[in-house]
Order: sequence, then structure tokens, then C-alpha cells
Amino acid sequence: MMTKNMLPLVLLTSLFSGVVMAHGHHNDKPQTEAQRQAAKGIFSDKDVQDRQLSDWDGVWQSVEPYLADGTLDPVMQAKAVKNKDKTAEEYRAYYAKGYKTDVDMIGIENNIIEFHRGDKVTQCKYDYAGYRILNYTSGKKGVRYLFECKDKSSQAPKFIQFSDHIIAPEKAGHFHLYMGNESQEALLTQLDNWPTYYPYSMNGNDIAHEMQHH
Repeated sequence: MMTKNMLPLVLLTSLFSGVVMAHGHHNDKPQTEAQRQAAKGIFSDKDVQDRQLSDWDGVWQSVEPYLADGTLDPVMQAKAVKNKDKTAEEYRAYYAKGYKTDVDMIGIENNIIEFHRGDKVTQCKYDYAGYRILNYTSGKKGVRYLFECKDKSSQAPKFIQFSDHIIAPEKAGHFHLYMGNESQEALLTQLDNWPTYYPYSMNGNDIAHEMQHH
């Protein structure tokens, strides 16, 4: 797993030189009631809008290591107390499955996405392929924004989908990313594994605080 002091040179120089520490959170300014409701999965289909890949520009890290090392234990405990449907350990198991990924870092700029798996890097330019609205059994809804890699020589995922609890153009503060090579339709059925990424500039405690208070 890549550590902070192993940030690859490519992220410090060429492609992502300007965005490593410059990423802003979408919650720096007060959210509207509509935004808060959308984040909870409550919104009208007519309010969903197209978005550009630049909404996810930045350098991002997987949160999986922070769950594994116990940094996110307070988040799991808080969920158990609040929801009372699972124990903290059951929540931890649920999120361990959800966060599972071999992509430990992602860089996005100029419609190009770099995927870092340890010291292996793949990249591709991604084209927007629309969005899909999902209706969950809970009665809540979600939106996934679809992008595709058309470069046949690239080893990066051919199909990706972003989900960040936002339904209109706005900078993401974190996101879940679905990745695959089969089809967009196949990814839409993926509901139990949602690799999750937060800004690379945040440490584990920052992320735990963000998860509990937003």
C-alpha cells in the first residue's frame, strides 16, 4: 500500500502538479436544503443534471487502509449508536467489503484519470457517457455519473461510474468509484463494493471527522 512519503513523482510534476494540495471540499460553504436532501438520497429526477469530469479533479486516496488500521473505528461506533441496526463490528465488516479495492490512489485532471495500484500506474482519457438514477429497496435514490475509456491500448478500466451524493455540477468532497471492463450496465448492478476516495491531502483523522460530521 502506498504511503504518504511514497507519492510518485508524476503526481508532483507533470499532470497533477497544480492539484495535489489545491482540492476544495464541496462542503466548505453551507449546503442548501436541496443539497442536504440529495445527499440523503431524496430528490426529484428532474433535478438531476449532467456533470463534467472536472468535478472530481484532484489527487485522491482510498480510505480502505484507514478502516483496516482502526482509524475509522469511531465512525463505525457512531453508526452503531445512531442506527442501532448493526454492531460496530458488523459495520466494520460491511464497510470492509464496500471499501475493498486494489486502486490505492487516483489522480484526475484534464479529463485524464490515473489509477495507482502500488507502484503500477495506468491512465486514460475519459469521455462522459451520461448518468443513471438508481432506485434502492430502501426507497432512497442515487445517481451515478458514467465515463468511458475509448483508448484500446490503455490498461485502465474501460468503464467507470462516480457516485458522490451530488446530483448537479459541484466539486466533489469524496466519491465512490465503480470500475470494470464489461459494460456500464454490469457496473450498475454492483451495490456491495464501492471503493471510496477522499482528498490525498487529508489524513485519517481528518477523514474520520469528515465522515462523522457531514
